[in-house]
Amino acid sequence: MFSKDLGIDLGTMYTRLADSAQVLLEEPTIVAIDVDDQKMVAAGLEARDMFGKVPDNIEVARPLRNGVIADYEITETLLQYLLQRASGPMRIFRPRVMISVPYGVTSVERRAVYEAVMEAGSSEAILIQQPLAAAIGIDLPINSPSGNMIISLGGGCTEAAVMAMYGIVVADTLRAGGMDLDEAIVTYVRRKYGVIIGQATAEQLKIRIGAAVPQDIENSMEVQGQDQVTGLPRPVTLTTGEIVEALQEPLKQIVETGRKVLEKTPPELVSDIIDRGVALCGGGALLRGVDKLLTKSLGIPAYLVDNPLTCVVQGTAKGFTMLNVIRRNLPKV
Repeated sequence: MFSKDLGIDLGTMYTRLADSAQVLLEEPTIVAIDVDDQKMVAAGLEARDMFGKVPDNIEVARPLRNGVIADYEITETLLQYLLQRASGPMRIFRPRVMISVPYGVTSVERRAVYEAVMEAGSSEAILIQQPLAAAIGIDLPINSPSGNMIISLGGGCTEAAVMAMYGIVVADTLRAGGMDLDEAIVTYVRRKYGVIIGQATAEQLKIRIGAAVPQDIENSMEVQGQDQVTGLPRPVTLTTGEIVEALQEPLKQIVETGRKVLEKTPPELVSDIIDRGVALCGGGALLRGVDKLLTKSLGIPAYLVDNPLTCVVQGTAKGFTMLNVIRRNLPKV
């Protein structure tokens, strides 16, 4: 009666918390740990700012990899910190938590998420598949027997799913996402210019001048990198066309994931999807032209949803209101 219901989107790049009314917190999924004492020094935005700028006794790490927990203890510490911030220091009643997990995770990976949330201070932990949470968050009509398709382009994984009757009919998960797009840019710059740039710089290139398909207007951006031969700083200027070229390989994998799901979808549901289109969400959906690329490649209109970054966490928070109808389709722990 008195406990709070919280939704959590535990992502590779960002972790978000929400209640039924609003998004409460949005922090990078990153933690700075004192190696000697094994204590948390900083978390979230503060820890991200420390990345690559700390002495040897401080380790800055991402506890999730490809959407699943890679370091259990750090994840638990981060969740504990975020739950305390969301619930306040004078917490008497422990919150109920609904937390998202990628579709198709193993029972061991599901158990790790469940135990991390329980140890972090929740009274009950309910797991929900990310595509289902996203569909609830953008109010897709998944309560009917007609088909709805969503493609979620996250930082660590890409998921494509077809849903009907409050459940997932067909889905597939690619353990690659926005971070792999950044890595493709890093590799491209190293091969073409002999200059090493960091992941953060590659991400800025992707956000500012990047695109999935060639653009009418060519933008350019100068970045500083380290010369592979001399080891000295060297500036390079990259254009939108070069970023498009660099991203082709990982984007092909994303398109293939969507195609695989459509091939396995019953024909009756495919006709519904053709009428309604494919909903795109996640940070990767903000890449310019990705909707055009998927529309052309899949032969079905793809569109960006209104709340691509927060739809999953909003769906986890809304999930409590329809728990009686979705519970049978949720992952078992």
